[in-house]
This record gives sequence, structure tokens and C-alpha cells, in this order.
Amino acid sequence: MQTVDRSYFPLRPGQRVLDLGCGEGRHVINLAAVEQVDAVGVDLSLDDLATARTRLGEFRQMLADADTTVDIDAHASSGQATLFGVLAGDALRLPFADNSFDGVICSEVLEHIPDYRAALREIQRVLRPGGYFFASVPRAWCERICWRLSREYHQTPGGHLRIFAAPVLRGEIEQCGFECYHEHGAHALHTIYWWLQCLFWRRRERSWLVRQYHRLLVWDMMKAPWLTRRLERALNPFLGKSVAMYFRKAPIGSGASESGL
Repeated sequence: MQTVDRSYFPLRPGQRVLDLGCGEGRHVINLAAVEQVDAVGVDLSLDDLATARTRLGEFRQMLADADTTVDIDAHASSGQATLFGVLAGDALRLPFADNSFDGVICSEVLEHIPDYRAALREIQRVLRPGGYFFASVPRAWCERICWRLSREYHQTPGGHLRIFAAPVLRGEIEQCGFECYHEHGAHALHTIYWWLQCLFWRRRERSWLVRQYHRLLVWDMMKAPWLTRRLERALNPFLGKSVAMYFRKAPIGSGASESGL
């Protein structure tokens, strides 16, 4: 389930991308294996990082079985092997030098971090001038319904600490020296799933309705039928579970403010 639309996140093979809060690796694996960029994932969860490593192996085997020309080491023949790595790290103290990455992805992460402004400053530090930054957070009104339906939804350890108003967050990121050049909604069909999860929170794993809707989502992601794809595209602008924002860090000498938050 890719939240980043690569048509708005222009990276070339061999460039380096950080997936901050990579979780089980849905973006970082795709970037390394399919897009052939050097991809590094950082997360606090050791279990999620172990899953990401396992999934990378499974993904490589799937590509080999399909006899495809796309491979995790696709540009090794030119003397430049694709880098893939995941490591445990703190978003407030990233173990990377200044200007280390051509792109940074931070998808569904900022709402979990107590001092998210410090995380934004770290992203600004490790991203090279002119580099691209992608951020996504839950849509405010959809998230408020989740909170009203279930306290446990956002009070579980590691849960959501806040609800972002997208225009306010966009303004805060721009104050860090970024320019927003595109925004869209994503995963509208998943909004209904999370409303159902919250409605039946304490028995969600046993709920027939939750299980059947989950089956629908898996079928949709695996088969990508035209009907659900068109339906989700139509609903994304106002019902998308995520608000996705694309930024470019000000180049050196542009005169843009980089004073931070």
C-alpha cells in the first residue's frame, strides 16, 4: 500500500532516500527493489524492522520467480550496488550527517511523535538543499470520528498523540525552509475500515463485518480492479484517510527561511 505517488516525488536510480518511521517496510522496500534508489529505513520498533528485513527477502524471491529484470541489485552491473538498510533510530537524533539524502519520506509518523517539530528540524538537516520531502498524516475530520468512536484507538502505547489540521502542519513545514508543491488525499477505502475498527474496537478481531471489509481491502490491493480504483480516486480528495504533502527544500542561496520551528 503505497501512499507516496512517485510521479510527484522525482528521484533517479542511485539517489539516496530516507524512510523515517519505515515500520514494516512498505515504502523503503519498494524504493530499493522497484525504483532502484538507495533506500534507508529508520524506526524505533525492532519487531517492525525485523519484519522489513524478512519482507525484503520475500520480495527479492518473488522478483526472481517472476523472471523479471528488476532486482534489488539492478545497477550493480554498472559498479554501483543498490543500498538497502533498516536500522533502529530516534527521529529526534538521526545518525546521519547533514545533507545526506536526496529525499525523505515520513508517512503516518508525525502524529506519533511528542516533539514532532524537532523531528521536522532533523529532516531539514539531513535533506540536501533542493531535495524532496514527503509527509502524510491522517485527515483531521476522519481522525476525529475515530477518536470519538474509540478512546483506545489513540490511547494505546505508540498511538496517535494529536490530530493535525493539514493547512497548519503544511505551514509549519514551510517555516522550516520547504516549499509545498503538491497535495492529495489517499486511501479513502481505508477510512471506512478504521471507522469499523473503532466502532467494534474491543471485539474487532472477532467482528464479521471488520473481517469482511479487510478481505475487500486485501482483494483491492492485490487485484487493483478498475471499479474500486476509480471509486477511491473519486473519494480521495475529501474522504482519503491520509493527506499527502510534497515539499522541496530550498536550494542554497534561495533566500528562503531555514530558521526552523
